[in-house]
Amino acid sequence: MNQKVRIEMEIPIHSSPMLLYQYISTPSGLAEWFANNVNSRGEIFTFFWDDESQKAKLVSKKTGERVKFKWLDENDKDTEYYFELKILEDEITKDVSILVVDFAEEDEIEETKQLWANQINDLKHTIGSF
Repeated sequence: MNQKVRIEMEIPIHSSPMLLYQYISTPSGLAEWFANNVNSRGEIFTFFWDDESQKAKLVSKKTGERVKFKWLDENDKDTEYYFELKILEDEITKDVSILVVDFAEEDEIEETKQLWANQINDLKHTIGSF
């Protein structure tokens, strides 16, 4: 298996951190922009897209600030890869942005970044942040 590369993207978003947190930390919030549907049983979230699903474990969260999910393989074992969504707020300007941390194989970096850009655009539309 190829080693994946860590990628980070910071994307400005016009929203209050608490509102944004609801959309990145709850199954119903995530289902509005990240996946077609999201279920959770405790710390295990199942993300559904058109014809596939993937499970992830919520490994850490800080209310109003960040969530971190670790992908599980078919046998529900932790993989080393995760994605993290952090809400950043500039102390002076109060500008809010979302920092996406994810991993991608070398030849999929641009594709992964584009996918996240599209997902965050969906999030912006959902919360009316344009």
